[in-house]
Amino acid sequence: MSKITGKTLIQLGYKQGRWFKSALKYANDNRLEGQTLLNYLDECQPDLRELHESPIPFHSNIEAQSPIEQDNVDKVTNSMYRLMKTPTVINGAIMPDACPTGPAGNIPVGGVVVTKDAIHPSMHSADICCSVMMSSFGLIDPKKVLDVAHSITHFGGGGRKDQLFDLSNELEDEIKGNYYTKSKRSLQLAKSQLGTQGDGNHFLYVGISEQSGETIMVTHHGSRGFGANLYRQGIKAAEVFRKEISPKTMKCNAWIPYSHPQGQEYWEALQIARKWTKLNHEVLHRATSQKLKVDRLLNFWNEHNFVFKDGDEFYHAKGATPLDDKFVPDSYEGLRLVPLNMSEPILVVKGQRSETNLGFAPHGAGRDISRSQHIRNNSDRTIHEIFEQETNGLDIRFYSKHIDISELPSAYKNASNVQKQMEHFGLGEIVDRIMPYGCIMAGDWQKDAPWRRHKKKTKK
Repeated sequence: MSKITGKTLIQLGYKQGRWFKSALKYANDNRLEGQTLLNYLDECQPDLRELHESPIPFHSNIEAQSPIEQDNVDKVTNSMYRLMKTPTVINGAIMPDACPTGPAGNIPVGGVVVTKDAIHPSMHSADICCSVMMSSFGLIDPKKVLDVAHSITHFGGGGRKDQLFDLSNELEDEIKGNYYTKSKRSLQLAKSQLGTQGDGNHFLYVGISEQSGETIMVTHHGSRGFGANLYRQGIKAAEVFRKEISPKTMKCNAWIPYSHPQGQEYWEALQIARKWTKLNHEVLHRATSQKLKVDRLLNFWNEHNFVFKDGDEFYHAKGATPLDDKFVPDSYEGLRLVPLNMSEPILVVKGQRSETNLGFAPHGAGRDISRSQHIRNNSDRTIHEIFEQETNGLDIRFYSKHIDISELPSAYKNASNVQKQMEHFGLGEIVDRIMPYGCIMAGDWQKDAPWRRHKKKTKK
């Protein structure tokens, strides 16, 4: 009997893939041939997953109030139609803050997609576990809280020069023990970026509770470079599976089967990223409390950019706040935070799962147009004119000292309309509002980035 090779299997009509290696070894070791060989190959070859013939229906919890909003909704809906043909998908929803990201077929911001036995890395994006945490410091001057927090936090690219905070030995061991996070690079990012908030729409907000009058600090950020590194590993693994079991699926919707050991390992890696992100919030809140010399009267948090598990179903929330306590194991009395923009209150909400909300609420106000388009639309005014007009009466600070107008209130959807749609579609009950005093964001930190300063010096 001649040796069976990959060419033999291809000639028999089997599609080449990773499974060839183990199948060839077993077939040759056991001298399989004829119908016995074919029966074995049929049993061990991967089951190809074809796209759904028609998109799986999804729930649209959004209404357009203007032509610009209608264009946004149309783009979001078109993207969801393409995404909902992915073989693993069984349900989905979009929230009032929905806006498209990337080409059609990508999960939109404000999207929830439910899959069976599948984790889709692109559906949680590189900003794994983007989340918000609040702490109440009691009846204290909000300016004092903002000043102290400003002296502790860190915005912009990269990590801190001063490593103020340490990983616990337990978390470090978990990072080292997981296939997806055990690299030196992952550990270095986990250590150097602890206590940092990044850039973009991430913020540190101080306001006053409408219910209690207490001063409250809210932080917003994700897992930073540590999570982004994990995301890249997940994307690579998912693409290998896509090529083998579902080549017609769009690359952006590739998945890792949870029933495969790699899927379970990736799920554990996501939980490590969650622990790290919660710690990243916690160290800033704890240090602010210690420097103020006051205790925190109330403290809780929630993710809004993550994957949530219910049996063998996975709820991918790309910018959607989980209402269902089943998704938030460390929930505090069912309370969640929904920020809008720097001039609007942060909503404290709670709610129930329904057939149309799938257990989620919006994660914020969302955008109708891109950052760059917003900047172009305001080119007739100076940056400082726009800033003064939109932040009047508020203590708004940009950590880099350069204003980013793409993060000012007018860059976002109308906050009042979002709240009305939350009520209309049953997306959580507002139980308190944290009224704005001030906010810190990264600003245009790249304007003075080290590589740009170096470039300017070189030109002289």
